[in-house]
Amino acid sequence: MTDMMRLIEPLIPALRRYARALLRNPTDADDLVQDCLERAVGRWHQRQVDGDARTWLFAILHNLAVTQMRQRARRGAHMPIEDTAEANLAVAPTQESGLRHQDLMSALDALPEEQRSVLLLVTVEGLSYAETADILAIPTGTVMSRLSRARDRIIQLMDGTDAAVPAKRPLLRRVK
Repeated sequence: MTDMMRLIEPLIPALRRYARALLRNPTDADDLVQDCLERAVGRWHQRQVDGDARTWLFAILHNLAVTQMRQRARRGAHMPIEDTAEANLAVAPTQESGLRHQDLMSALDALPEEQRSVLLLVTVEGLSYAETADILAIPTGTVMSRLSRARDRIIQLMDGTDAAVPAKRPLLRRVK
């Protein structure tokens, strides 16, 4: 039991960060981390002893998050009636950094889930491409291509250019 706690406890802040970035709701993210830790403790004996606990825990968290997002998409968002009026009020940020942060969060939300997961794991959590590939159960090359596409899309969204409109290419003159 001591070995399990020694391996899991230092990873909890990173798991919470990743869950909050994926779900955008601190309460749901904390519940997701709790579910992840319960599953990890309950299935500790199934873990590969020589495997990386960090990769294993992030894979559990990611799979639970995907399942939760799919369920939420089928059911729709839950909003208590008391919070409805307050949630519809828009308060403009007073600082430019607040606006940039809001733009970044909107850009992250606009990314497909596959690209967002790769971007968060590599850039925010600092995982290697190989670790990210293990967590998401995809090839390393796929991690690199999704990360590249995610970065390009974030830049386009932050600059205000639309990815649907192709960049205007210079006309080439034909020389014989």
